[in-house]
Formats: sequence, C-alpha cells, structure tokens
Amino acid sequence: MNSYVLGFQDIDKTKSMIVGGKGANLGELAGIEGIRVPDGFCITTGAFKRILGETSAIDGLLDQLSFLRVEDRDKIGELSGEIRRVIEGLEIPQDINEEITRFLSRLGEENAYAVRSSATAEDLPTASFAGQQDTYLNIIGKEAILKHISKCWASLFAERAVTYRLQNAFDHRKVHLSVVVQKMVFPQTAGIVFTADPVTSNRKVLSIDASFGLGEALVSGRVNADIYKVRNGKIIDKRISTKKWASYALKDGGTKEQEIPPERQDRQVLTDEQILRLEHMGRKIEERFGCPQDIEWCLADDTFYIVQSRPITTLYPIPEADDQENHVCVSGFGFNQAGHTARGRPSGGGRSSQTAGGYLLAVPGGN
Repeated sequence: MNSYVLGFQDIDKTKSMIVGGKGANLGELAGIEGIRVPDGFCITTGAFKRILGETSAIDGLLDQLSFLRVEDRDKIGELSGEIRRVIEGLEIPQDINEEITRFLSRLGEENAYAVRSSATAEDLPTASFAGQQDTYLNIIGKEAILKHISKCWASLFAERAVTYRLQNAFDHRKVHLSVVVQKMVFPQTAGIVFTADPVTSNRKVLSIDASFGLGEALVSGRVNADIYKVRNGKIIDKRISTKKWASYALKDGGTKEQEIPPERQDRQVLTDEQILRLEHMGRKIEERFGCPQDIEWCLADDTFYIVQSRPITTLYPIPEADDQENHVCVSGFGFNQAGHTARGRPSGGGRSSQTAGGYLLAVPGGN
C-alpha cells in the first residue's frame, strides 16, 4: 500500500524525490539536536503524480507546453492558466484525503497551518527555484487546508514557474510537487540567516536579516529589515533600518500588512544575545548540510524556530585544500579566436562566476 503522507520524523535528505527539496530539508532539520522545527507532514509526489496521471486533459496540455520557448509569453500564460484551472478543480481521492485527515487529527485540526509547495527541482545546489511555487500562511480548518493543497499542486504551473523551467532546461513532466503542511508559528520577529555573506561571499561572516512580524513579507521583499553581520561569535556590523510595515496573521486565517507604531520603527529587531544565539544555530545547520545555507527563522516568546534551509546557490565554488594556508582562486573568462566568450569552470564543479572585468578573486583561508 502506498503511503501518500509522511511526517517530518520519517523524512531526511535522501527523500527529496518523494517530498521535494523543501520537504527533505525540513525532515533533515527536524533531526538536528537543539534545532526547533514546527511539526508537520508532507503529501508526497506520489499523490501529485497520481492526480495528474488520472486526468487525461492535462496530458494534452503538457504536450503543447513542451513545444514552447521562453519568448512565447502569451501562449505560456494561456496554457499554464488552463492547467492550473484543471488541477484546482479536481477532487482529492478519498484514500489520500483520509491520510491527510489522520495526520491533521494527530496534530490538531483546529490549529493554523502553513501550506507550502515543495518541488523536486527545488533547493538544489545549482538552482534554488525559490519562490517559483506558492506558499499559503495561517490556513485554518480541514477543508481550507485541502483547498490550498490543490492550489499548491496547481502552482507548479504558475507562469513564472513554467518560464523558469524553460530558462533552465527542466522538463515539465519530470518535475513533481510535494506539499508541506506545517504548524504555524506566530512570531514577534522573523527573517533570514545567510551562513556566508551574500554580498561579499565571505564564508566566515554570517549575515542576518531581521524584521517584525511574519518572515514571508521579508522574503518577498515587501518590508525592510535590519542587517547584522557576525564573525566567530562577535557582531562586527549592524544596519538598523526604518521598518514601517510588518505582516501579521489574522485570528480567522490569512495575513495582513500593518503599520508599525512610529516609536518602534527604528528599534533594533533582535537583541545582541539573540543575534549570537542565531549565529550558533546557523553554523550548526550549515555543518549538518555541509555547505553554506540560506535559513528562514522566526522568533516567538524568545524561542527560535527554523522553518526552512536551502543551499546558497550564488557563491563562488572554492576548490578543496588540505592545509590552513591562504589561497587565491581566480575564475576567468576570455575570448576565443572567433570572439566568443569562453567561460571557465573551477575545479570541484559548480557554475563559474565572473565579474564585469572578467575575474573573481576569493581567498578561502583568509575569508
């Protein structure tokens, strides 16, 4: 018998093809001692594949989609919209519905949940696909949760997601979707930890973005954030922004952006002690995943909760070195005799990076 629903405790990074990148990372996070992850479960890609496999109309629409190019914007919008309408109109099969109901009963059907998309082509070391599918916050009640599960399935065919896959040469039929259903945390503050500085790529400097309210508005760029830089347990820089707006959960479900009172707008979001505590957690998570991480966190009643972690995909890949000496790495591109750009690939794989001038320098030992 197929199991279409898995709890976080039954998930780790080996199950990314079953629960997608986001789901696999949440299961891995839940297994790290001292890291608190709000409880939840994943509806597997098996449920998604079954839904699509039993709907003949989608097969023909996918055939049409496979012939399109990035430039065919109108046709992409038309076809992707039709696929979404078909998926959202489908009834979730009874056996899958019953599995979801059992997990909800165990966690508390009356609780509020975040319902998040988790694609198999997501949070990869070479392409994050972040933000391409949909997330819904503060969803209350079984029927509302089931409705938003269908909306997440449909969001795999959002116009932006289809275009992104075309740009990155991903086959639409080979990308599947799991849905994460996770207990909501109602934080006073939330934000992002980058375990390598996203501006300088310095792997020894951890950078924290922090804002009031829910983190989703910060991730989407709708609200301002404080930025703190930490190195080896010491805060080395703070930039306190004016934070005029924050997103908060509503009592009966959904979210709303509200104006922050003037006396709080220029207040530091996290205390210094909280900043250092978050640095410690970030380094522990980075160690577990084995590479620099982009981590979403929230703070409720002085307790940090981790709601997502993914690899930072924009860093220059550093070749391995067996000593503690400083090294200079050069990523260059030149022009061949025909005048075409020839991009280099650094040892160790990964995508090469380049600056406008043609070279990027990194010093692993001293960074």
